[in-house]
Amino acid sequence: MQSFYLSAGRALVIKATEIILLDISTVAKNKIQLVCTDCGADYAKWQGQCTECKAWNTLKEFREAKDPTGRPNFAQDERFQGYTGSQAGVQTLSAVDLADQTRIVTGIGEFDRVLGGGLVPGSAVLIGGHPGAGKSTLLLQTLCHLARDHSVLYVTGEESVQQIALRAQRLNLPRDDLKILCETSVVRITEVAKGLDPKILVIDSIQVMFAPDVDSAPGSVSQVRESAAWLTRFAKQTGTILIMVGHVTKDGTLAGPKVLEHMIDASVMLESSADSRYRTLRAIKNRFGAVNELGVFAMLDSGMKEVKNPSSIFLNRSDAASSGSIVTVVWEGTRPMLIEFQALVDGTTMGHPRRVAVGLDANRLNMLLAILNRHGGVFTGDQDVFINVVGGVRVTETAADLASVLAILSSLRDRPLPNEWVAFGEIGLNGEVRPVPNGQERIVEAAKHGFKKAIVPLGNKPRKPIEGISVLAVKSLDEALKHLRDE
Repeated sequence: MQSFYLSAGRALVIKATEIILLDISTVAKNKIQLVCTDCGADYAKWQGQCTECKAWNTLKEFREAKDPTGRPNFAQDERFQGYTGSQAGVQTLSAVDLADQTRIVTGIGEFDRVLGGGLVPGSAVLIGGHPGAGKSTLLLQTLCHLARDHSVLYVTGEESVQQIALRAQRLNLPRDDLKILCETSVVRITEVAKGLDPKILVIDSIQVMFAPDVDSAPGSVSQVRESAAWLTRFAKQTGTILIMVGHVTKDGTLAGPKVLEHMIDASVMLESSADSRYRTLRAIKNRFGAVNELGVFAMLDSGMKEVKNPSSIFLNRSDAASSGSIVTVVWEGTRPMLIEFQALVDGTTMGHPRRVAVGLDANRLNMLLAILNRHGGVFTGDQDVFINVVGGVRVTETAADLASVLAILSSLRDRPLPNEWVAFGEIGLNGEVRPVPNGQERIVEAAKHGFKKAIVPLGNKPRKPIEGISVLAVKSLDEALKHLRDE
């Protein structure tokens, strides 16, 4: 066979029996893209700053696969023949079977709470967290017990099988039924999984996996994206529960392209502080349950132990009342949680007063100080203001506004608030105290922990008295401060 180039874009191929004219421009070529390693945004040419996440020098070049789609062809792959799932044909919405899928309960109550009641067959779950947070420990504890009744395959790409076995031995976990594989190729993993037919497949971690058709190093944006797509597609077609472990960046967000979060069904983050033995597991995305659900664990020598009453660990207060401290009730997912707020107000020694918020949005703190000045007559422009949420919990809801303002005023006036007080409510820009969802459930939770008085918005005042606690309903910030001065 001989080839002759006729002109740009065309070639003449002469074979023994025929002459073929090829259009070279239609042949698939490797496509070069520049992708931000922090957020996954694509660019046609290099630039110093990513316009999406505002990060500098994060654009990396990679080549897509020669296949025009750049993705595995499951329809023609013999490894997936016979796995058509439940979406074999088109049907009307009324014909869809609404029978509830049987969830697999992990046996760890806090983990099941965050997942929405357990693991759903065919779902893809991503667990993220900082190194040392306890992701592998939590999963190993869960899998060793699930392996007694279900087929489980644990794929490790970062640790050896000996390291996993030593951890299981140290935690006194049953090791007879859990299957483990040390592999990083997604093609090999799916081949092994097809032979074993596991009910649960765990990938630790997705950042070290690679797809052979992608011309880039493991951990790159393209490899993470294609590896996750390959494994997720396998899970959907075979009904396997897929659990992937993911790394996080220095700012606490999940590493890899943003499209990864759209592929999966649930994303949970295991958070921890360097000086605390407690870990919080929060649901960021969940197609089968409530988002922002929170589970609390304690890291012990025997592994991760669930904390069934989280309010008890966040209310370790001294018997003597101190200024700048008050308890509020936040709503995490489907349950109330009592958390202590601490504030410190001190005269500034610099030209610009400091505003520091730990566990709370700093912009909201500035807004509350402006409202306190305008509608409460309390000036803090010459004071440093520090506010902290005890226990390392991050509060995102507005129900903590009233407690924040009361703690700041208590520290400024050096007047301790009684330990049996609790407060919650949203404060508007006009100084009004707005009601928050699940107000009565918050008051009942406070009464269970022995609090005697609750300062709440007027819209959250219960219709019937609640035993053991008196409720003071206020409609404005000025009214709340007036009651505080009268005490």
